Amino acid sequence: MRNPECGTPFPSRNPTRAASDTPATDLSATTTRRIAVADPGDPLLLAGGGRLDHVEVAYETYGRLNARRDNAVFIAHALTGDAHAAGRSAEDGRTGWWDNLIGPGKAVDTDRHFVVCPNLLGGCKGTTGPSSPEPGAGRAWGPRFPLLHIADLAAVHRRLLDRLGVPRLHAAIGGSLGGMQVLQWVLDEPDRIDRALLVAASMRLTPENIALSSVARHAILADPDFHGGRYAEHGTTPAHGLKTARMLAHVTYVSDRSLTAKFGRDRRTSGTDQRLGPDFEVEHYLQHQGDRFLERFDALSYLYLTRAMDYFDPFGPGTAAPPTATRFRLLSFDSDWRFSTAHSLRLRDALAARGIAVRHTEIASPHGHDSFLLAPPGYHDEVRAFLDS
Repeated sequence: MRNPECGTPFPSRNPTRAASDTPATDLSATTTRRIAVADPGDPLLLAGGGRLDHVEVAYETYGRLNARRDNAVFIAHALTGDAHAAGRSAEDGRTGWWDNLIGPGKAVDTDRHFVVCPNLLGGCKGTTGPSSPEPGAGRAWGPRFPLLHIADLAAVHRRLLDRLGVPRLHAAIGGSLGGMQVLQWVLDEPDRIDRALLVAASMRLTPENIALSSVARHAILADPDFHGGRYAEHGTTPAHGLKTARMLAHVTYVSDRSLTAKFGRDRRTSGTDQRLGPDFEVEHYLQHQGDRFLERFDALSYLYLTRAMDYFDPFGPGTAAPPTATRFRLLSFDSDWRFSTAHSLRLRDALAARGIAVRHTEIASPHGHDSFLLAPPGYHDEVRAFLDS
Protein backbone atom coordinates (compact mmCIF):
# COMPACT_ATOMS: atom_id res chain seq x y z
CA MET A 1 0.00 0.00 0.00
CA ARG A 2 1.32 3.47 -0.86
CA ASN A 3 0.92 6.64 1.13
CA PRO A 4 -0.75 9.12 -1.24
CA GLU A 5 0.73 12.20 0.44
CA CYS A 6 4.43 11.41 0.25
CA GLY A 7 4.60 8.66 -2.33
CA THR A 8 6.51 6.42 0.10
CA PRO A 9 5.29 2.88 0.69
CA PHE A 10 4.54 1.96 4.26
CA PRO A 11 4.50 -1.61 5.56
CA SER A 12 1.42 -3.76 5.28
CA ARG A 13 1.26 -7.39 6.30
CA ASN A 14 0.35 -10.18 3.92
CA PRO A 15 -3.15 -11.10 5.17
CA THR A 16 -2.61 -14.78 4.31
CA ARG A 17 0.36 -15.12 6.67
CA ALA A 18 0.02 -15.37 10.44
CA ALA A 19 2.20 -13.18 12.61
CA SER A 20 4.03 -16.22 13.98
CA ASP A 21 5.03 -17.19 10.41
CA THR A 22 6.43 -13.78 9.57
CA PRO A 23 10.22 -13.66 9.12
CA ALA A 24 12.17 -11.71 11.72
CA THR A 25 12.01 -7.96 11.17
CA ASP A 26 15.19 -6.57 9.64
CA LEU A 27 16.22 -3.40 11.50
CA SER A 28 19.77 -3.29 10.16
CA ALA A 29 19.10 -0.21 8.03
CA THR A 30 16.15 1.83 9.25
CA THR A 31 15.04 4.93 7.40
CA THR A 32 13.42 8.12 8.66
CA ARG A 33 10.56 9.26 6.45
CA ARG A 34 8.73 12.59 6.31
CA ILE A 35 5.12 13.39 5.62
CA ALA A 36 2.97 16.54 5.62
CA VAL A 37 0.09 16.43 8.11
CA ALA A 38 -1.17 20.03 7.82
CA ASP A 39 -1.51 22.50 4.96
CA PRO A 40 -3.34 25.81 4.39
CA GLY A 41 -6.55 23.93 3.56
CA ASP A 42 -6.30 21.86 6.72
CA PRO A 43 -4.16 23.84 9.18
CA LEU A 44 -3.13 22.72 12.64
CA LEU A 45 -5.01 24.88 15.14
CA LEU A 46 -3.02 25.05 18.35
CA ALA A 47 -4.31 24.84 21.90
CA GLY A 48 -2.89 28.28 22.69
CA GLY A 49 -4.70 29.94 19.79
CA GLY A 50 -1.90 29.80 17.22
CA ARG A 51 -2.03 28.19 13.82
CA LEU A 52 0.41 26.29 11.63
CA ASP A 53 -0.40 26.14 7.92
CA HIS A 54 2.34 23.63 7.19
CA VAL A 55 3.48 20.77 9.42
CA GLU A 56 5.82 18.00 8.40
CA VAL A 57 6.52 14.98 10.60
CA ALA A 58 9.64 12.82 10.58
CA TYR A 59 8.84 9.24 11.58
CA GLU A 60 10.05 5.66 11.47
CA THR A 61 8.12 2.41 11.39
CA TYR A 62 9.19 -1.14 12.27
CA GLY A 63 7.31 -4.35 11.58
CA ARG A 64 4.18 -4.71 9.50
CA LEU A 65 0.60 -3.55 9.88
CA ASN A 66 -1.65 -6.61 9.83
CA ALA A 67 -4.77 -7.07 7.73
CA ARG A 68 -7.03 -6.03 10.64
CA ARG A 69 -4.88 -2.92 11.28
CA ASP A 70 -5.02 -3.58 15.01
CA ASN A 71 -1.40 -4.44 15.88
CA ALA A 72 0.04 -0.91 15.90
CA VAL A 73 2.13 0.30 18.85
CA PHE A 74 2.92 4.01 19.07
CA ILE A 75 6.15 5.24 20.69
CA ALA A 76 6.23 8.81 22.07
CA HIS A 77 9.75 9.98 22.79
CA ALA A 78 11.08 12.10 25.64
CA LEU A 79 12.38 15.67 25.59
CA THR A 80 15.51 15.24 23.49
CA GLY A 81 14.63 12.05 21.61
CA ASP A 82 13.73 11.66 17.96
CA ALA A 83 12.04 9.31 15.51
CA HIS A 84 14.94 6.85 15.41
CA ALA A 85 13.87 4.58 18.25
CA ALA A 86 15.16 1.19 17.10
CA GLY A 87 17.56 -0.56 14.77
CA ARG A 88 20.55 0.95 13.00
CA SER A 89 20.02 4.10 10.95
CA ALA A 90 20.72 3.77 7.25
CA GLU A 91 21.68 7.47 7.20
CA ASP A 92 24.31 7.68 9.93
CA GLY A 93 24.64 4.23 11.48
CA ARG A 94 23.24 5.29 14.87
CA THR A 95 21.51 2.71 17.01
CA GLY A 96 17.99 3.68 18.05
CA TRP A 97 17.59 5.27 21.47
CA TRP A 98 15.19 2.50 22.62
CA ASP A 99 16.76 -0.34 20.69
CA ASN A 100 17.04 -2.46 23.85
CA LEU A 101 13.22 -2.47 24.09
CA ILE A 102 12.02 -2.48 20.47
CA GLY A 103 12.89 -5.12 17.89
CA PRO A 104 12.42 -8.75 16.85
CA GLY A 105 11.67 -10.86 19.92
CA LYS A 106 12.12 -7.92 22.31
CA ALA A 107 9.55 -6.55 24.75
CA VAL A 108 7.99 -4.49 21.96
CA ASP A 109 8.23 -7.27 19.40
CA THR A 110 8.42 -5.99 15.84
CA ASP A 111 7.68 -9.48 14.52
CA ARG A 112 4.22 -9.08 16.06
CA HIS A 113 3.61 -5.34 16.20
CA PHE A 114 3.70 -2.47 13.73
CA VAL A 115 5.66 0.17 15.64
CA VAL A 116 5.44 3.89 14.80
CA CYS A 117 7.73 6.54 16.29
CA PRO A 118 7.71 10.18 15.12
CA ASN A 119 9.81 13.17 16.07
CA LEU A 120 7.45 15.45 17.99
CA LEU A 121 6.13 18.87 16.98
CA GLY A 122 8.58 21.58 18.01
CA GLY A 123 11.53 19.23 17.67
CA CYS A 124 14.63 19.65 15.54
CA LYS A 125 14.98 16.24 13.90
CA GLY A 126 12.79 16.61 10.84
CA THR A 127 9.42 17.58 12.34
CA THR A 128 8.29 21.20 12.09
CA GLY A 129 9.71 23.34 14.87
CA PRO A 130 11.35 26.71 15.55
CA SER A 131 14.32 25.90 13.31
CA SER A 132 12.06 25.01 10.35
CA PRO A 133 11.45 27.47 7.49
CA GLU A 134 8.63 29.91 8.18
CA PRO A 135 6.30 29.70 5.14
CA GLY A 136 6.72 32.70 2.87
CA ALA A 137 9.30 34.39 5.09
CA GLY A 138 12.55 33.10 3.61
CA ARG A 139 13.96 32.38 7.07
CA ALA A 140 13.55 30.01 9.98
CA TRP A 141 10.64 30.50 12.35
CA GLY A 142 12.94 31.29 15.27
CA PRO A 143 11.15 32.93 18.23
CA ARG A 144 8.12 33.68 16.04
CA PHE A 145 7.13 30.02 16.28
CA PRO A 146 3.89 29.77 18.29
CA LEU A 147 3.87 28.52 21.87
CA LEU A 148 3.11 24.82 22.12
CA HIS A 149 1.10 22.68 24.52
CA ILE A 150 1.22 18.91 24.98
CA ALA A 151 -2.20 18.75 23.31
CA ASP A 152 -0.61 20.07 20.10
CA LEU A 153 1.99 17.31 20.12
CA ALA A 154 -0.74 14.69 20.53
CA ALA A 155 -2.82 16.27 17.75
CA VAL A 156 0.08 15.84 15.32
CA HIS A 157 0.48 12.20 16.40
CA ARG A 158 -3.17 11.53 15.56
CA ARG A 159 -2.81 13.17 12.16
CA LEU A 160 0.20 11.01 11.41
CA LEU A 161 -1.71 7.82 12.18
CA ASP A 162 -4.57 9.01 10.00
CA ARG A 163 -2.11 9.40 7.10
CA LEU A 164 -0.66 5.95 7.78
CA GLY A 165 -4.11 4.34 7.80
CA VAL A 166 -3.99 3.21 11.43
CA PRO A 167 -7.48 3.59 12.92
CA ARG A 168 -6.68 2.31 16.41
CA LEU A 169 -3.65 1.52 18.55
CA HIS A 170 -2.99 -1.75 20.32
CA ALA A 171 -0.84 0.35 22.65
CA ALA A 172 0.88 3.70 23.08
CA ILE A 173 4.09 3.85 25.10
CA GLY A 174 5.92 6.91 26.38
CA GLY A 175 8.66 7.64 28.87
CA SER A 176 8.99 11.00 30.67
CA LEU A 177 7.62 13.68 28.29
CA GLY A 178 6.50 10.78 26.07
CA GLY A 179 4.20 9.61 28.85
CA MET A 180 2.64 13.08 29.05
CA GLN A 181 1.88 12.89 25.33
CA VAL A 182 0.20 9.50 25.67
CA LEU A 183 -1.91 10.67 28.61
CA GLN A 184 -3.04 13.77 26.72
CA TRP A 185 -3.88 11.69 23.66
CA VAL A 186 -6.15 9.36 25.64
CA LEU A 187 -7.94 12.34 27.21
CA ASP A 188 -8.41 14.03 23.82
CA GLU A 189 -9.38 10.92 21.88
CA PRO A 190 -10.45 8.31 24.46
CA ASP A 191 -11.48 5.54 22.10
CA ARG A 192 -8.37 5.13 19.93
CA ILE A 193 -5.85 3.51 22.29
CA ASP A 194 -6.41 0.10 23.91
CA ARG A 195 -3.42 0.22 26.28
CA ALA A 196 -1.44 3.19 27.56
CA LEU A 197 1.96 2.53 29.12
CA LEU A 198 3.52 5.53 30.89
CA VAL A 199 7.05 5.12 32.21
CA ALA A 200 8.68 7.58 34.64
CA ALA A 201 6.07 10.16 33.67
CA SER A 202 4.02 12.88 35.36
CA MET A 203 0.61 14.48 35.05
CA ARG A 204 1.86 17.75 36.55
CA LEU A 205 5.36 19.06 37.23
CA THR A 206 6.26 20.04 40.75
CA PRO A 207 7.72 23.47 41.60
CA GLU A 208 11.13 21.75 41.86
CA ASN A 209 10.79 20.38 38.31
CA ILE A 210 9.81 23.79 36.98
CA ALA A 211 12.64 25.48 38.88
CA LEU A 212 15.25 23.15 37.40
CA SER A 213 13.97 23.75 33.88
CA SER A 214 13.89 27.49 34.55
CA VAL A 215 17.58 27.52 35.42
CA ALA A 216 18.36 25.57 32.26
CA ARG A 217 16.33 27.98 30.13
CA HIS A 218 18.00 30.97 31.77
CA ALA A 219 21.40 29.65 30.73
CA ILE A 220 20.23 29.68 27.10
CA LEU A 221 18.39 33.00 27.24
CA ALA A 222 21.37 34.75 28.88
CA ASP A 223 23.91 33.50 26.35
CA PRO A 224 25.16 36.52 24.33
CA ASP A 225 24.87 34.45 21.16
CA PHE A 226 21.14 33.83 21.72
CA HIS A 227 20.18 37.18 20.14
CA GLY A 228 16.60 37.02 21.36
CA GLY A 229 16.15 33.68 19.65
CA ARG A 230 17.28 35.00 16.25
CA TYR A 231 20.69 33.36 16.45
CA ALA A 232 20.26 31.65 13.07
CA GLU A 233 19.91 35.06 11.42
CA HIS A 234 23.14 36.15 13.14
CA GLY A 235 25.01 33.00 12.12
CA THR A 236 25.58 32.02 15.76
CA THR A 237 24.31 29.45 18.24
CA PRO A 238 23.99 29.82 22.03
CA ALA A 239 26.38 26.93 22.56
CA HIS A 240 27.51 27.88 26.05
CA GLY A 241 23.94 28.24 27.34
CA LEU A 242 22.66 25.08 25.69
CA LYS A 243 25.61 23.06 26.95
CA THR A 244 25.06 24.34 30.49
CA ALA A 245 21.35 23.53 30.27
CA ARG A 246 22.14 19.98 29.21
CA MET A 247 24.74 19.49 31.93
CA LEU A 248 22.26 20.58 34.59
CA ALA A 249 19.47 18.44 33.16
CA HIS A 250 21.74 15.41 32.90
CA VAL A 251 22.47 15.55 36.62
CA THR A 252 18.73 15.23 37.24
CA TYR A 253 18.45 12.21 34.93
CA VAL A 254 20.91 10.07 36.90
CA SER A 255 21.24 9.27 40.60
CA ASP A 256 23.82 9.75 43.30
CA ARG A 257 24.11 5.96 43.42
CA SER A 258 24.94 5.64 39.74
CA LEU A 259 27.39 8.56 39.72
CA THR A 260 29.17 7.21 42.80
CA ALA A 261 29.42 3.74 41.28
CA LYS A 262 30.75 5.07 37.99
CA PHE A 263 33.06 7.86 39.12
CA GLY A 264 33.34 8.06 42.89
CA ARG A 265 35.72 10.93 43.66
CA ASP A 266 38.20 9.95 40.97
CA ARG A 267 40.17 12.79 39.44
CA ARG A 268 41.64 13.23 35.99
CA THR A 269 44.86 14.39 37.66
CA SER A 270 46.06 13.55 41.15
CA GLY A 271 48.31 15.23 43.66
CA THR A 272 47.75 18.76 42.40
CA ASP A 273 44.83 21.15 42.60
CA GLN A 274 43.42 22.12 39.22
CA ARG A 275 41.99 25.33 40.63
CA LEU A 276 38.64 26.16 39.00
CA GLY A 277 38.58 24.04 35.83
CA PRO A 278 37.20 20.50 35.54
CA ASP A 279 39.23 18.00 37.56
CA PHE A 280 36.99 15.26 38.93
CA GLU A 281 35.97 12.56 36.47
CA VAL A 282 32.29 13.36 36.99
CA GLU A 283 33.00 16.94 35.82
CA HIS A 284 34.62 15.71 32.63
CA TYR A 285 31.69 13.35 32.09
CA LEU A 286 29.23 16.24 32.23
CA GLN A 287 31.40 18.30 29.88
CA HIS A 288 31.32 15.41 27.43
CA GLN A 289 27.54 15.08 27.70
CA GLY A 290 27.12 18.80 27.07
CA ASP A 291 29.40 18.79 24.02
CA ARG A 292 27.59 15.82 22.49
CA PHE A 293 24.25 17.53 22.99
CA LEU A 294 25.37 20.54 20.94
CA GLU A 295 25.82 18.26 17.94
CA ARG A 296 22.22 17.10 17.89
CA PHE A 297 19.81 19.59 19.44
CA ASP A 298 18.51 23.10 18.93
CA ALA A 299 18.25 25.69 21.70
CA LEU A 300 14.80 26.96 20.74
CA SER A 301 13.38 23.43 20.63
CA TYR A 302 14.72 22.96 24.15
CA LEU A 303 13.03 26.16 25.31
CA TYR A 304 9.68 25.44 23.66
CA LEU A 305 9.40 21.82 24.76
CA THR A 306 10.43 22.35 28.37
CA ARG A 307 7.87 25.17 28.59
CA ALA A 308 5.16 22.87 27.26
CA MET A 309 6.03 20.42 30.02
CA ASP A 310 5.73 23.17 32.66
CA TYR A 311 2.18 24.05 31.61
CA PHE A 312 0.93 20.46 31.38
CA ASP A 313 -1.91 19.93 33.87
CA PRO A 314 -4.66 17.84 32.25
CA PHE A 315 -6.55 17.31 35.52
CA GLY A 316 -6.29 20.90 36.67
CA PRO A 317 -9.17 23.22 37.57
CA GLY A 318 -11.82 23.47 34.89
CA THR A 319 -10.79 20.26 33.13
CA ALA A 320 -12.75 17.05 32.77
CA ALA A 321 -11.62 13.56 31.82
CA PRO A 322 -13.98 11.79 29.41
CA PRO A 323 -14.86 8.14 30.04
CA THR A 324 -12.43 5.76 28.37
CA ALA A 325 -11.89 2.02 28.10
CA THR A 326 -8.13 2.53 27.73
CA ARG A 327 -6.18 0.52 30.29
CA PHE A 328 -3.27 2.35 31.90
CA ARG A 329 -0.04 0.82 33.15
CA LEU A 330 2.32 3.07 35.11
CA LEU A 331 5.95 2.21 35.83
CA SER A 332 8.36 4.21 37.98
CA PHE A 333 11.86 3.67 39.37
CA ASP A 334 12.91 3.87 42.99
CA SER A 335 16.04 5.98 42.28
CA ASP A 336 14.32 8.48 39.96
CA TRP A 337 14.15 11.83 41.74
CA ARG A 338 13.28 13.96 38.70
CA PHE A 339 9.96 12.16 38.10
CA SER A 340 9.81 10.18 41.30
CA THR A 341 7.32 7.43 42.12
CA ALA A 342 5.19 10.10 43.81
CA HIS A 343 4.41 11.48 40.33
CA SER A 344 3.13 8.09 39.18
CA LEU A 345 1.09 7.62 42.34
CA ARG A 346 -0.62 11.00 41.86
CA LEU A 347 -1.50 10.01 38.31
CA ARG A 348 -2.68 6.58 39.43
CA ASP A 349 -5.03 8.13 41.98
CA ALA A 350 -6.33 10.72 39.49
CA LEU A 351 -7.13 8.05 36.90
CA ALA A 352 -8.70 5.68 39.43
CA ALA A 353 -10.88 8.48 40.84
CA ARG A 354 -12.31 8.89 37.35
CA GLY A 355 -13.09 5.20 36.97
CA ILE A 356 -10.22 4.52 34.57
CA ALA A 357 -8.46 1.15 34.80
CA VAL A 358 -4.91 1.69 36.03
CA ARG A 359 -2.11 -0.24 37.70
CA HIS A 360 1.26 0.96 38.97
CA THR A 361 4.56 -0.78 39.73
CA GLU A 362 7.76 0.66 41.13
CA ILE A 363 10.91 -1.01 39.78
CA ALA A 364 14.25 -1.14 41.57
CA SER A 365 17.03 0.48 39.57
CA PRO A 366 20.18 2.42 40.44
CA HIS A 367 20.07 4.55 37.29
CA GLY A 368 17.65 7.34 38.21
CA HIS A 369 15.32 8.84 35.61
CA ASP A 370 17.42 7.37 32.80
CA SER A 371 16.26 3.92 33.94
CA PHE A 372 13.40 4.13 31.43
CA LEU A 373 15.97 4.01 28.61
CA LEU A 374 17.84 1.04 30.10
CA ALA A 375 16.94 -2.50 31.13
CA PRO A 376 16.89 -2.88 34.92
CA PRO A 377 15.64 -6.31 36.07
CA GLY A 378 11.92 -6.79 35.59
CA TYR A 379 11.31 -3.63 33.57
CA HIS A 380 11.10 -5.10 30.08
CA ASP A 381 9.14 -8.06 31.45
CA GLU A 382 6.48 -5.62 32.66
CA VAL A 383 6.30 -3.99 29.24
CA ARG A 384 5.99 -7.32 27.43
CA ALA A 385 3.33 -8.59 29.81
CA PHE A 386 1.21 -5.47 29.38
CA LEU A 387 1.35 -5.63 25.60
CA ASP A 388 0.43 -9.33 25.71
CA SER A 389 -2.37 -8.95 28.26
